[in-house]
Amino acid sequence: MADQVEFDTLALRAGIHRSQFGEHSEAMYLTSSFVFENAAQAAARFTGGAEGNIYSRFTNPTVSAFQERLAALEGAQACVATASGMSAILAMAMAVLKAGDHVVCSASVFGSTVQLFSNVMCKFGVDTSFVAGASLAAWEGALRKNTKLLFLETPSNPLTEIADIAALAALAKRAGALLAVDNCFCTPALQQPLRLGADLVIHSATKYLDGQGRVLGGAVVGERGPVMDGIYGFLRTAGPSLSPFNAWVLLKGLETLRIRMDAQSQAALQLAQWLEQRPGIERVYYPGLNSHPQYELAKQQQRLGGAVVSFEVKGGREAAWRVVDATRMISITANLGDTKTTITHPATTTHGRISADARKAAGIGEGLLRVAVGLEALVDIQADLERGLG
Repeated sequence: MADQVEFDTLALRAGIHRSQFGEHSEAMYLTSSFVFENAAQAAARFTGGAEGNIYSRFTNPTVSAFQERLAALEGAQACVATASGMSAILAMAMAVLKAGDHVVCSASVFGSTVQLFSNVMCKFGVDTSFVAGASLAAWEGALRKNTKLLFLETPSNPLTEIADIAALAALAKRAGALLAVDNCFCTPALQQPLRLGADLVIHSATKYLDGQGRVLGGAVVGERGPVMDGIYGFLRTAGPSLSPFNAWVLLKGLETLRIRMDAQSQAALQLAQWLEQRPGIERVYYPGLNSHPQYELAKQQQRLGGAVVSFEVKGGREAAWRVVDATRMISITANLGDTKTTITHPATTTHGRISADARKAAGIGEGLLRVAVGLEALVDIQADLERGLG
């Protein structure tokens, strides 16, 4: 089906396997286990000799439907859904890395991702080097003989830094390593890293795939084979499972994904252009702006700029907090991807647990604010920010 129809059709139709009842909307299978016809069928399913559901920790029809649909949208052969975006990164890392391996990771990633690679994976003998995400020379210079994984976000959180996926894919291939791209900010509606050469794509489905801030979820997508089999094996054994209810909610979110991403991206671009004209703003970070350092690259590998706008307020933390506290409509929350606009101060929230030196290296200053633009009227978003900026 994926080769025959367009993205919007896949978002509505991929992954549908109707039951004997012929339901039109996807069914929600809230069951912990599944019944077998006989002992031989049970044995065959447990050994992998026959396909079918066994136990909802690792096989469930609703979760499978979400996996099939997301894989189709990313142009992938396989998908493993997980309980959250961070559990997706953990499942990927535990499946592809072992003691003695080395990871090269962009310094411009989500704070919890920094914590995972620097404070958790090191306990298992995995070493990580953090580099400037937009510098191909920095990536190449950090490679070692034991480098097995290159990991990045593009656009990055929160500075919307753009990395050259195709160039990094070529670099990873020459080094005998895998390239994994966190596609949270763009989703497959705006960017498809596998088509640019990436080996794996990571999602926090909690964000734009759901789109309305309702449930947690994550996913890893890629080609069928040992890597995806290893990730599935980790899920089956360790159990960071996506619940059937959450999978059903995410299925419904995918139906409107492109429409939401297009509308929110267009509003974000207009907000970024407006912010650039404000006297109290030091700098605006948005891939759709001509002033963005990777503007041309963003045009090549993304359809639109995305819905996240970050900006540096003159006056440091005091001025930034004044903008946050003056809002009356915009939600003060570190989450993003919602139809409701959100605002956060990264240095004290999303990146608050990493060291001051790490924040400085990542370019996250005390005056930085991140706004994830929703679907409210743009004039109302502007008016809400103006209260603190003015």
